[in-house]
Amino acid sequence: MRVYWHRFALVFAVAISCLTLSAPVQAGCVLLSGTADGFDKPTAVGRAQAALAEEVRDYKAQKRLGAVTVSAMRASPNPYWRTSVSNNMLCFNVWCGIYKPDIVKRSSYTTCWSGVVSPYVCTSGAKLCW
Repeated sequence: MRVYWHRFALVFAVAISCLTLSAPVQAGCVLLSGTADGFDKPTAVGRAQAALAEEVRDYKAQKRLGAVTVSAMRASPNPYWRTSVSNNMLCFNVWCGIYKPDIVKRSSYTTCWSGVVSPYVCTSGAKLCW
């Protein structure tokens, strides 16, 4: 009887281990963004996309994620000096608002607007899933 009890305990422990190890990792997604400015649109876009790439790297490292997918997702503009950005915003008697068109790539969605200090400010957004 004692031999059977040990075998049963061993089989039970192996079965629990297999179930635990084969359980899928919790999948999820998060919206990340990066904002930057520049004296021209290409500079601001490049800096915002670089800031987004850094956010993705930092998030992956912090959460210890392996393979992830990054897809374009529009993020709300993240201004430095204002609380929000509207299409019809006026500043210093010059039209200040959102520059169109938005720049959409496979892994980022960038929106730009006229800044208070810098001529261009951009926010790039992406959805990171694992």
